[in-house]
Amino acid sequence: MQKFVKYYRVSTRSQGQSGLGIEAQQRDVQLYLDNYLNEEHEVIATYTEIDSGSKENRIELSKAIECCKKHNATLIVSKVDRLSRDLHQLSGFMKDKKLEFRVASLPNADKPMLYLYGMMAEMERDFISKRTKEALASAKARGVKLGGARPNQKARHDAVKKDADDRAKTVEPVIKAMRDSGNTWDQIAKHMNELSIPTARGGKWHGKTVLNAHQRLTKIAISLI
Repeated sequence: MQKFVKYYRVSTRSQGQSGLGIEAQQRDVQLYLDNYLNEEHEVIATYTEIDSGSKENRIELSKAIECCKKHNATLIVSKVDRLSRDLHQLSGFMKDKKLEFRVASLPNADKPMLYLYGMMAEMERDFISKRTKEALASAKARGVKLGGARPNQKARHDAVKKDADDRAKTVEPVIKAMRDSGNTWDQIAKHMNELSIPTARGGKWHGKTVLNAHQRLTKIAISLI
């Protein structure tokens, strides 16, 4: 019988904003246990971390890992970033031959694939951070009063368009690689959702939205000629 140790990580701030509150994590983990195992399983322990914001102070995670090693169990989390947002730390977990773990939202991914997903997530976070800082600096340079009155309709439209353009550029390598391999728009959308890459509006990808992103990139390329 396969043994599992559940690990959840929540914070007051993230619960309301990221969709990764305790209920969502519990649902994803249970979905994995109920649908993706070929043998009977037993959950021997559950650990919940109230995130302090410090990756060095994950007491419950340390306990969960110790429990897994002691009982030859597999650690299970809902998403890669629940285990760690730090790529170096994630790499350390993957190199640990005494630790086995699964990610519920990526049920068929092995350790190398999970590292790739973690790397892409870190690249995206870095891109979003730089984009936000650049947008704020640009707005300030144009004399826009940040935190003051709401922008007019044109400014909102321009902001939405820029965000969509930036998102299309971010996912371009994934779309191009999968399209060149003969995947349909729907297949690409499924893959993007498995990678936990949100659309420009923070939603799920569909075949139509992938096609729209592709067409947006084509228009951008033509405008630069």
